[in-house]
Amino acid sequence: METKDNLRVTLAQVDLAWENPQKNRLGFERLISQMKGKSDLIILPETFTTGFSIQANDLAEPMDGSTITWICNLSHATELAICGSLLIKDNDLFYNRFVFITPDGGISFYDKRHLFSIGGESLKFTPGDKRLIVSFFGWRIALYTCYDIRFPVWCRNRNDTDLMIFAANWPASRKEVWKTLLKARAIENQVFVAGVNRVGTDGNGVLYSGESQMINSRGEVMPETIVPDNGLLTYEISKQELFNFREKFPVANDADRFLII
Repeated sequence: METKDNLRVTLAQVDLAWENPQKNRLGFERLISQMKGKSDLIILPETFTTGFSIQANDLAEPMDGSTITWICNLSHATELAICGSLLIKDNDLFYNRFVFITPDGGISFYDKRHLFSIGGESLKFTPGDKRLIVSFFGWRIALYTCYDIRFPVWCRNRNDTDLMIFAANWPASRKEVWKTLLKARAIENQVFVAGVNRVGTDGNGVLYSGESQMINSRGEVMPETIVPDNGLLTYEISKQELFNFREKFPVANDADRFLII
């Protein structure tokens, strides 16, 4: 794959139909189809087909199920990479799985490491144990899901990341925490950070206010490159800008070395 200094990234900040994968897929398809030629990567929220439901037995899909097939077809048709998390059943275990699918049919995935025990997620799902760095147009992209953002050791840039993505269902009641943590992860790791969160109210009565953002390596909230439309926020990020800042202010040279056991 060719490399790109400037990467166009679109964050889908939308409401989700509760436990209704077909309706959510149709809604996203309408939005994503209009972005052909206008973006390189579309990021969907956490559990984008269902909302933050833990009804795994009823809602989890196999990797060869309807949603993965739909993403592959849509990615190919629009020539856009598409990523986001959904409920997956794999070898009789359930995962909150963040998939990253490219137009050539490539499928990568990350299983959420830090399950939200306060909301009962850890009772139904199996945590992942491996980080994932995806190479896309020469960008090194790390995938994380919602609650992961509270754990900086897991999210540490080990000189292998240019862009961190956090797909979330983050409640409005904790929106200031969300915005603060997005900035913190960007500053401490000297990376771009994309935080994608839904809006609306879910089937449990939890309100979400979005606050989706792209943060640069200085911790600054970036303006959208394209005017927001139907919940799609598009940004253009520069690898050269990132590398120039790291060279000018080489914080990573003084970082601690450690292993996660």
